[in-house]
Amino acid sequence: MDSALTTVALPVALGIIMFGLGLSLTLEDFRRVRHHPRAVVVALGCQIVLLPAVCFGIVELLNLSPLLAIGLLLLAASPGGTSANLFSHLFRGDVALNVTLTAINSIISIATLPLITNWAINHYGREDTVSLQFSKVLEVFAIVLVPVLLGMLVRARKPAIAARSDRGVRIGSAVILAVLVVGILLDQRDNAATYFADVGLATALFCAISLLVGYFVPKAFGVVEKQAIASSMEIGVHNGTLAIYVAVEVLNSTEISVPAAVYSIIMFVFAGLWGSLLSRRASVTTSTS
Repeated sequence: MDSALTTVALPVALGIIMFGLGLSLTLEDFRRVRHHPRAVVVALGCQIVLLPAVCFGIVELLNLSPLLAIGLLLLAASPGGTSANLFSHLFRGDVALNVTLTAINSIISIATLPLITNWAINHYGREDTVSLQFSKVLEVFAIVLVPVLLGMLVRARKPAIAARSDRGVRIGSAVILAVLVVGILLDQRDNAATYFADVGLATALFCAISLLVGYFVPKAFGVVEKQAIASSMEIGVHNGTLAIYVAVEVLNSTEISVPAAVYSIIMFVFAGLWGSLLSRRASVTTSTS
């Protein structure tokens, strides 16, 4: 991929997206865990433990090539994206819970993302060609966490500016992700059809299962509807930009970034359809009760 995109545009893009997340955060979002401990613990358990296991099962079942398998597991290890908040808002989920989950999981993933990714690299015998060194992980999360802290500082000191900027940053984040996806597919255009054939079904299955697990597992634990919707969107809408950045800039492999790029296209479609289905179901339940 073009060096200007990877060395300049990609870090800037990730920084803008994480700054946007910071604009929506306050310290209370971290303290909110004590008010809804069950919803938070169940959702984080699904995202940190269950989803990587499901992803590995899909990878093995469909016999993905090693680099694509590593890329999908890297995506599974990535925290929820800021777009999850938007989907949750559109489909009447508990947006405050989304913000809390994103904030906490972004911190936890500092440890879990390199653990899962390095395990995948070793499992598929690619440690001689790609590696996720801890020093590089710290650099990545400095790019992630510093903009978040700056956004939180702006929110705390200048709440009016944060409120005015929030919508623009959210739209900009979606545009940035779209540009990154297009850039990756153009860079890999000679192999794009093959990659879609190889990883399209895997990413579609993973996205669908993520959305379903994120909704039905919390419901099974007695989590209320709005929180189950929020959990579904948080677990189903991953931070594709972070996965792409790690693949391209840290692992130096555009091929590893392909699953995240393909997933980013599929997840917007699936999350929209699933959210619409949940909304219609809620409307029918309300009208018959």
